[in-house]
Amino acid sequence: MEFDFLSPVSEFLLDEITHLNAQTIGAQLKLHTSEQGLPDLDKVNIAIFGVRENRRAVREDSTPDFESLRSQLYSLYPGNWRLNLADLGDIQAGDSVEDTYYAVSNLCAELIKQDIIPVILGGSQDLIYAQYRAYDHLDQMVNLVNIDSKFDLGDADKPISNQSFVGKIVVDKPYNLFNYSTIGYQTYFNSQEEIELMERLFFEAYRLGEVTSNIGHMEPIMRNANLVGLDIRSIDSASANSDYFSSPNGFNGREICALSRYAGISDKVSSFGIYEYQNEMNKLTDTLVAQIIWYFIEGVNYRTNENTISAKKDFIKYQVPIDDDILVFFKSPVSGRWWIEIPFLNSVNNKLKRHTLLPCSEEDYLEACNQVIPERWYKAKRKNEV
Repeated sequence: MEFDFLSPVSEFLLDEITHLNAQTIGAQLKLHTSEQGLPDLDKVNIAIFGVRENRRAVREDSTPDFESLRSQLYSLYPGNWRLNLADLGDIQAGDSVEDTYYAVSNLCAELIKQDIIPVILGGSQDLIYAQYRAYDHLDQMVNLVNIDSKFDLGDADKPISNQSFVGKIVVDKPYNLFNYSTIGYQTYFNSQEEIELMERLFFEAYRLGEVTSNIGHMEPIMRNANLVGLDIRSIDSASANSDYFSSPNGFNGREICALSRYAGISDKVSSFGIYEYQNEMNKLTDTLVAQIIWYFIEGVNYRTNENTISAKKDFIKYQVPIDDDILVFFKSPVSGRWWIEIPFLNSVNNKLKRHTLLPCSEEDYLEACNQVIPERWYKAKRKNEV
């Protein structure tokens, strides 16, 4: 497939790279340049690209330019990685927003088919809709995790925006969404109607305080995700040190990087997007976002490939009787991670059969031993029965 809608990285960045240490990320990246064109993607594991689109933002801002963010990312040193990285440049805003969506969706789909994880640097967050639509032809139901202070459900009957894209994902065909999880929502930014709708749809929502009190509880949530979106505005203003971040509450730098690493280490996550990047952000914000990307790549490097049938054969099985149910847990002897089996009905669409193991924590197993049914197991079972 020809990606002629991609523009190369700037000459300024190419000049900067010549002055970087040979061991930095920028010096090792495969780059899309005006002189050499798109790089050979053979053996590439992660491909970064920007999307310069903001027209569906409720408050339309200037077209985002990712040059300073790239400059910070390129200057970082990689870990002891076994990965090959590429920067494909930017998707410019199309004649219409739908044109931009089409380009994002097709590029993501093509990369995923080649087992390349796209890392999307985005303008307005409605671009998650295009990221999600990339899975239309991949023959699978998907779990979407959104790191955000808001649910972004909105009114599905109104035009899509960066505050209503999830509603469009729910109602628009083809129906690929199996589960939606929001990590870090803040109640005062969401209407009671949306909170109740999340409950009725058996979606998962984790309040900011709940997440920050034990960030490790989010690892199983990320482990079950196929695509992850991150709203930069979920970071608190103190950590970002920018007027663009108006909320004093949110994730700090360490917490947002930990969540990014959990997304990377998940064997199932096949695309990762960072959205709401704006030109008003300063160097400190660019550095933080660059580190968020760094931690995602770090996580990918340490994947254990346990999301396979062959890996399950080596899992340790535990059965816990509760009332009329028998909860079946599995533990990996390699990573020590836990899963719980979801009993799916025979009539369920075949595309859901791959979801029979739900990631969980050891705490879920211990609570089950005390006759407490894990809430996530209950929601997943109810969703299957609807």
